[in-house]
Amino acid sequence: MKLLVTGGAGFIGSNFIRYWFKKYPKDKIVNLDKLTYAGHLSTTKDFSQKENYKFVKGDVGDFKLVSKLTKSIDVVVNFAAESHNDRAIQDPGIFVKTNVLGTQILLEAARREKVKRFHHISTCEVFGELELDEKRSFKEDDPFRPRTPYNASKAAADHVVMAYYYTFGMPITISHCCNNLGPYQHPEKLIPRFVTNLMEDKNIPLYKSSQFKREWIYVDDHNNAVDSIIEKGRIGEIYNIGTGEERSVEEIADRLLELLDKPKSLKKYVPDRKSHDKRYLLNTQKIRSELKWQPRYNFSEALDKTIKWYEKNEWWWRPLKRKAESLYDKTGQK
Repeated sequence: MKLLVTGGAGFIGSNFIRYWFKKYPKDKIVNLDKLTYAGHLSTTKDFSQKENYKFVKGDVGDFKLVSKLTKSIDVVVNFAAESHNDRAIQDPGIFVKTNVLGTQILLEAARREKVKRFHHISTCEVFGELELDEKRSFKEDDPFRPRTPYNASKAAADHVVMAYYYTFGMPITISHCCNNLGPYQHPEKLIPRFVTNLMEDKNIPLYKSSQFKREWIYVDDHNNAVDSIIEKGRIGEIYNIGTGEERSVEEIADRLLELLDKPKSLKKYVPDRKSHDKRYLLNTQKIRSELKWQPRYNFSEALDKTIKWYEKNEWWWRPLKRKAESLYDKTGQK
């Protein structure tokens, strides 16, 4: 089988390629990535020399390029996205351009080339927020109520993907996933930022609303779920991917301080970002019952594996760290 993976030099996309080659070593993968702030060739170093792997630097919004790349492709897995809420507040336009228009262009190229499956990676954030004490979780058919430019761009992309299914009979599937953690996550993001700051004995900045919660999954479990959807998922269906394990930022900070043996005085509180959602939680009954999928790692195991990876791989994150912190200089959240 031959796959086109978009955004494969980013966090989840590169881990997907790594996962796929481990499970399906004879398959061929083309990786299309624009190499923006979150995409780095260093992230692909361990598989970049494989004979059945090819990297192409380019934009999913380049119709001529993606038309060329989708020829003879069996499966498109679309990870490519601008995906950081803080950056979306700084520059909303690029999020709409990449996440909505880029997805449509990729879909159109795949449709014309009669690609056998188009799997689109989406997010739990399209559903909006839950109250901290709310007793429900988001189901696949819940209405979208996005509250940030990033969330709105992903919700719009989901609608475009479904429109291609209903209008053209495109063989699509969509997955909504909760927050990921694991190797190769950019040090702008919460857990790697906290871990790397603590390794340098620096403050870890918590939003003042530090009791707001997120659901967490180890990146390999996410990619195993995507594999299950590609293999067994029903065409035209949406699947939630989650663990049910919620943690507040405060809880994560305290646990990291404990694991890295650092003082609580390193906690620093900074202003919340605009439209900071209180809580996300996905209902995963569908994927568990239909596809018999379940996560392998609990949060504690995932966090421990993640910390150890960052401790052993300073060569990867140190070159990115200074530039990562510059974002928070602009937002006042440092």
